[in-house]
Amino acid sequence: MIHLSRWKVILLGLSLAFGLLFSYPNLLTQAQRDALPGFLPKGTLNLGLDLQGGSYLLLEVDVTDMQAKRVANTVEDVRQVLGEAQITPVSLQPGPTGVVVTLSSQAEVDRAFADLRTMVTRGAAGGVADRQVSRQSNNRIRVVFTDAALNSMGPDAVTQSIEVVRRRIDNLGTREPSITRQGADRIVIQAPGESDPAALERIIGQTAQLTFQMVDVDNSLEDALQGRVPPDAVLMADEFGNPILVKRRVLVSGENLTRAFVTQDQNGQTAIGFNFDSQGARRFGEVTAANIGRPFAIILDGKVISAPVIRSAILGGSGVIEGNYSIAAAAEMVSLLNGGALPAPLVVEERRTVTAELGADAVAAGALSTAIGFIIILVFMLLSYGFLFGGISIIGLLLNGVLIIAAMSMTGAALTLPGIAGLVLTFAVAVDANVLIYERMRDEARAGRSVIASLDAGFNKAMGTIIDANLTTLAAAGIMFVLGAGPVKGFAWTLSIGVFTSMLSAVLVAQVALAWWLKVAKPKKLPIAE
Repeated sequence: MIHLSRWKVILLGLSLAFGLLFSYPNLLTQAQRDALPGFLPKGTLNLGLDLQGGSYLLLEVDVTDMQAKRVANTVEDVRQVLGEAQITPVSLQPGPTGVVVTLSSQAEVDRAFADLRTMVTRGAAGGVADRQVSRQSNNRIRVVFTDAALNSMGPDAVTQSIEVVRRRIDNLGTREPSITRQGADRIVIQAPGESDPAALERIIGQTAQLTFQMVDVDNSLEDALQGRVPPDAVLMADEFGNPILVKRRVLVSGENLTRAFVTQDQNGQTAIGFNFDSQGARRFGEVTAANIGRPFAIILDGKVISAPVIRSAILGGSGVIEGNYSIAAAAEMVSLLNGGALPAPLVVEERRTVTAELGADAVAAGALSTAIGFIIILVFMLLSYGFLFGGISIIGLLLNGVLIIAAMSMTGAALTLPGIAGLVLTFAVAVDANVLIYERMRDEARAGRSVIASLDAGFNKAMGTIIDANLTTLAAAGIMFVLGAGPVKGFAWTLSIGVFTSMLSAVLVAQVALAWWLKVAKPKKLPIAE
């Protein structure tokens, strides 16, 4: 029975209050939003890349390079363990998944096997080792990554890369970047409002792997330059391009870094300060205490950025990287270090730039198409159902639009050009519910039923069809959101929000308004039946 129930009025009032509360900030300037009390929402509708302009990057995670580095680290770990056990290997043969160690006697194999087993289990996360040690014939031991570790390297690298990229972009101040996984090893980045894609690519693409390694002063640099590089060292270049021989063993890495900041050295020049966590501070103190008077290299992405001599033990867990840095270069490096190191290099597969002018044209075109669609719906409803029933539909449509804007502002969802298409489609879906209800009412009235019976039958008999139609629309939108990417997701998100808001606005507004009209006007016949 249709009647003006209190709970329907309260629900309608709450819906209107929600819509106005969360959509109102869109009408204010940034200064006005900042002046609002803290308990009021300040979020606004975010425009996507195609509407606001900005940069688009498609990146591929170089998992092969990461695996090669992990294998190289395993070789150095094995070399270190054998050295501590005073075992000289006959050979160390790196492979695609690990290393094969050849020893001179069975006794050395027994000792090395036990020490290597301890090595792989000591650093196991959750008690599950990612490497396994096995004996082979001819006094050989094989140390390789497990199949589970190899299979997880790619997905884990992509997940970690997404978080690192997100932190770096946030440090740039880019508003509401979209960073999503595409396929097995690709990342899509959309940065609305970012006018310098070259700077974005430079910040994102740099691996920022910071390591502290000892300079090899025991072997001849001249021999290394002639191709006779010791197996436990690598030839690099310092900040001035001069060759320098560095031990492969990483003493402390950027993983122990807690904070980097721009500071000044003792000469007042721009420098980069850093702090380690407790583990890194302890390790750094041990290394500097054991190597006083020897140089050590500070390496960033395979380049020696500083090679100072250790004057005394550094026990405080902090230090300063000196160099010829401008303030801008130092700030950029600090941003990279604070964002964390990428687990693997990122290769740019595609880059696009959408200018602000093109975005403004898209906004204007979208607004025009939405306005035209709304006017067509308004004219159709007024001509088909008159000012009373058609006007009630238009009021419900306006509330639907306010609720959609409020919901997208509250969730921080970005409105894209396909999202505008979803918005227009949502208006049509919302009006479709009213059309189903009104046509059922018209049929019942023409069949001779009373006004109140026609109104009741219109809502009751049309509701099943309305729910079925919205459920199928919601299912299709869900499939597009899960399987789609980029613009398809924007369309699906706007359409999904519109399904829920249209059910609320179209049906609830019509029920409350027609119940009030029935109570006040007490009509003898239904206007739309004529």
